[in-house]
Amino acid sequence: MKKIIFMSLLGAIFGLFSCNAQNEKSDSTFKSVEVEEFAKVIADTAVVRLDVRTADEYAEGHIDNAINIDVQKDNFESKATATLPKDKTIALYCRSGRRSKNAAKILTKNGYTVVELNSGYNGWKSKK
Repeated sequence: MKKIIFMSLLGAIFGLFSCNAQNEKSDSTFKSVEVEEFAKVIADTAVVRLDVRTADEYAEGHIDNAINIDVQKDNFESKATATLPKDKTIALYCRSGRRSKNAAKILTKNGYTVVELNSGYNGWKSKK
């Protein structure tokens, strides 16, 4: 009897984890790439380059022709949707890749096609 209860509990726990993993995958419909592929993506002049770091970080250095909208500001979503064209790919990055993934989720939820630099501006600087 104890073995049946244990197996049922174990099955329920595994079921919970597999559901969560599926939900996470379906939420992130953006493409996360490394520096080399990101460079190829932004070589297309139709792609919009978006830096989601703070204004101070942006001022210290950024990828050429990138616009800056700080993902940590309360108005990020409204400012981004008012500024960015939905008919163009958005190539975005932050410092290390954490904030940009959050920004990418927000933008894809709003119907944008997004490519995100996995290693962020730090990775970009170390390879360029």
